[in-house]
Amino acid sequence: MKKSVYTKLLVILVIMISVGIGFFLTPYIMKKQILPENKYETIALPAPSYESSTSVEEALLKRRSVREFDDEPLALSQVSQLLWAAQGTTDPSGKRTAPSAGALYPLEIYVVVGNVSGLSSGIYKYKPAKHELLKISDGDIRKQLSSASLGQASIKDGAITIVMAGVYERTTSKYGDRGIRYVHMEAGHAAQNIYLQAESLGLGTVVTGAFDDAHVERLLNLQKDEEPLYLIPVGKK
Repeated sequence: MKKSVYTKLLVILVIMISVGIGFFLTPYIMKKQILPENKYETIALPAPSYESSTSVEEALLKRRSVREFDDEPLALSQVSQLLWAAQGTTDPSGKRTAPSAGALYPLEIYVVVGNVSGLSSGIYKYKPAKHELLKISDGDIRKQLSSASLGQASIKDGAITIVMAGVYERTTSKYGDRGIRYVHMEAGHAAQNIYLQAESLGLGTVVTGAFDDAHVERLLNLQKDEEPLYLIPVGKK
């Protein structure tokens, strides 16, 4: 009788360990299930504008963090402009809108789309060289992303959330451990560009650093070398 009880307890223990291992390994397993980029749908973005009625000085003066948004769609041209401000190219050689140590460009930009005219809900990856989006997956995951960011309503209510990820090895391969600092500096440069561009477009945004890394990685199915650094919701204010 006792042997039967011990056997059952052993089986339960093995099952619990297996489930626990599966839970902790799931983010890493999922991150390996990545399609080649040429398998994704490509969406060409409208050309960015290089002029506006808002001066740099005015954008700096009025820039504020905005956490509450109107439930109105963004235009595709606005999304295009924001992405260009974050990491768009500004030179035939590939130079970008934000400075980068050694011009190594370790940042990768994703967009979680929930409410954009002319663009279906889903997860997209921005490709600066051709100013286009790769559609990673369908569906509105703003609520799930909000849960991953400790329930912050701005993530759920923004028309989009720009997710900035870093590939540290691109910079540390040249600068060693100090390259980690340079990646973080670059993320700050790009985030400020988004802030100023949003102000110029009459939009609101806020940078968010409080989130569960593994949960975000799992939701966006990030590449194994991509680490999430910022969640930046944007919407009408």
